[in-house]
Amino acid sequence: MKNHFTVIFILLFASAHSQELLSSISGTVKDDYNNPLAFATVMIEGLKLGVLTDANGSFLIENVPQGKHNVVVSFIGYRTLFKTVEITSSKKKITVNYKLTESVENLDEVNVNGKSKETEIETKGFAVNAIKTEEASIRNIQTNELLNTTVGVKIRQNGGLGSNVEYSLNGLSGNSVSIFIDGIPISMYGSSFSLNSIPPSMIENIEVYKGVIPGHLADDALGGAINIVMKKGARNNLNASVSYGSFNTLQANINGLYRFDKSGFTVKASGFHNYSDNDYEISGRNIVDKGLGGVETLITAKRFNDAYRSTGGTIQAGYTDVKWADQFFIGVTGSDDYKEVQHGAFVTKIPYKGRFLESDALLANLTYLKKDIFFKGLDVNVTGLVGERNRILNDTTAEAYSWTGNRAIDYKGDEFEYSWGSQQEGGPTLLNINRKVASIRTGISYEINKNHKVFLNHVYSGLDREDSDEMISLLENTFQQTSDIYKNIYSLSYELNAIDDKLKVNLFGKHYRQKVLNTFPRFNSNATEVIDEVYQSNKDYNGYGYAISYLLIKNLNILTSAEKAIRLPNENEVFGDAGENIEPNLTIEPETSNNYNLGFRFGRFNIKNHALTVSTNLFSRKIQNLIGFPGDAQDNQELGETIQYGNFDRETTSKGVEAEISYNFKDNFGFNFNLSKLTLQRKNLQDNIVNSPNVPLFTMNTSLRYSFNNFIQNTARFNLFYNAYFTDEFSYKEEQGTNVAGLEEFLIPTQFIQDFGCSYVFPNKRVSISLDVKNVFDEVAYDNLRVQKPGRAFYLKLNYIINNF
Repeated sequence: MKNHFTVIFILLFASAHSQELLSSISGTVKDDYNNPLAFATVMIEGLKLGVLTDANGSFLIENVPQGKHNVVVSFIGYRTLFKTVEITSSKKKITVNYKLTESVENLDEVNVNGKSKETEIETKGFAVNAIKTEEASIRNIQTNELLNTTVGVKIRQNGGLGSNVEYSLNGLSGNSVSIFIDGIPISMYGSSFSLNSIPPSMIENIEVYKGVIPGHLADDALGGAINIVMKKGARNNLNASVSYGSFNTLQANINGLYRFDKSGFTVKASGFHNYSDNDYEISGRNIVDKGLGGVETLITAKRFNDAYRSTGGTIQAGYTDVKWADQFFIGVTGSDDYKEVQHGAFVTKIPYKGRFLESDALLANLTYLKKDIFFKGLDVNVTGLVGERNRILNDTTAEAYSWTGNRAIDYKGDEFEYSWGSQQEGGPTLLNINRKVASIRTGISYEINKNHKVFLNHVYSGLDREDSDEMISLLENTFQQTSDIYKNIYSLSYELNAIDDKLKVNLFGKHYRQKVLNTFPRFNSNATEVIDEVYQSNKDYNGYGYAISYLLIKNLNILTSAEKAIRLPNENEVFGDAGENIEPNLTIEPETSNNYNLGFRFGRFNIKNHALTVSTNLFSRKIQNLIGFPGDAQDNQELGETIQYGNFDRETTSKGVEAEISYNFKDNFGFNFNLSKLTLQRKNLQDNIVNSPNVPLFTMNTSLRYSFNNFIQNTARFNLFYNAYFTDEFSYKEEQGTNVAGLEEFLIPTQFIQDFGCSYVFPNKRVSISLDVKNVFDEVAYDNLRVQKPGRAFYLKLNYIINNF
């Protein structure tokens, strides 16, 4: 690993040089609605000088000689615009801003516009959604909530802020879906860095790939992948926000960037803090008060041992938009969190009080991006991190509690303690899990010409884990196990644009290698010698796929993609996690699947001030060795406290359809509706085809937005928002047959959750305030294993932005 970083640093610094700048021209490029246009072309006529705008629509052209120059700006779908500027010895820094007007073609009275960046992504053949974050950044909306409104995506969270979150894509969830931050697996950052810890204001866009994952991500996944693309612009900015709401929930974050124009030296930093008591009310068949004689009374109770706190930040320093690098940063990321544990994997009649988790992480990180590095068309990007993560499970309290929050009583009415000395059976523990982690992603692409492009990518992830427990003897700790897991994935892709860009083809192949090593010291049968019990595996696999898009007529694309997908088991599935009540399974096998998508995308069409987009996707998955929790887990595990991942030994099939319609009127009204209907089936022990347990099969989402311009104050803006989420009933217990009674108590009922929000953006555009009401009608909401989520909640958020200071 050290050799990788050494080579990178030698190459980068060997290319670096300093040079006094002659002069510079900077500015921004926006559309008629004042939205920034990313990747617009800015050129100086007569000179071989030009750049692309960054994600914020900003540009900087350096080393411009004195004299008059025509600066030309162009962008697909917009009219080209030029302005004349003059640079003199007394005026070396020129700022010039552009506002481009859409170039409109008439087609049977329907106006067809140029493609946005999101549209470009969504018309490459993959089943993908590209989510913009500008609007969400001023509201009290977390990244998970933004994803939850996306077609085919279902966020499944075991409770309130800080609880375990799974992401379901077309019915496949949990670890079958990979999460990345700029291509690095999010698991490497530690539990503090969840998607909810990353404010939308720091995110450029979110890419959601379903079933088929492009080679440039070069990772293993079965159901799909979510890639968080962070903002990479070099414009000076500062963004800070704070929100407070129900259940004593406080969330604050700050992020900013400052670049020195002359040298290109850039510093950027971000930080966050989250806290919640999570003391919302829950009810159900296991929420009881046990009285004299063991009599159980159903009650509504507040969660009293579920508080969560997380704090973290990143600081990076380097260079942006210099001759030898578009982006070069080295930095450090640190975080810690605290999470109380209210119960085991299932909600049980006897809750925990005094069991909690503490985690911390300290990671060094590297980013290097350069287009046209040695010659035109050759691009390289490298991102990596290395460091250490620690997690402590504290369970040393023997006192028993009831769901009332008071001490539990026995049959005689006396308060009692657990004989095993802890909340969970197995005895008291101060388990410390230490993880040394490293991950590096390298990507090289070469554009042969405008029709042909090749990509070569590699990702390495390594984890060395040691477990120790302060509640056992020093001798026993000396014999604690070590657990290591290493992964290398290579991908090679070829991209073709043909027939005047109507046909787009992406072909890719992937090679996967995973090594697992577990050493468990044990005494021999007569306790005279310590013997290492070693489990080791070193396996490799191959996968491949394609994505094709064809433009049938103006703005009507047919999209198809397929992949032989491999998903390697991760650390928790192999080695377990006591903090999440998960037992190890060293012999667990990888998941494999043949994934297929076929879809259409119609739009975006503009008819005067009206804009419409319609899309649909049919999908099919044939899965072997699907990893998950068994359907009878609660029956087989003592009190439902612990659980173990395993492979389903029978083929699982998933088929379904998803559809989405989006409509906008001017910049004032927006409407989005989407639905997803699927089956996820396999044979049970009686050879009956049954639905897989704990999977919602039918979901619908609706979003509405209306904006009032010049509200109260000139140029101020007032926005109203409404979101609705429908989830049809589903069972978290596997069907046993047609004549089995009593399964209705394992049903998670139909849910219809509605949210409302409003925001006010002040005239200077720097300050905004928002109010959000979640679950307006206080409906009972569940996601996983009938663990209840929060009811009605109110949140107030203040947001402050400075750009170009």
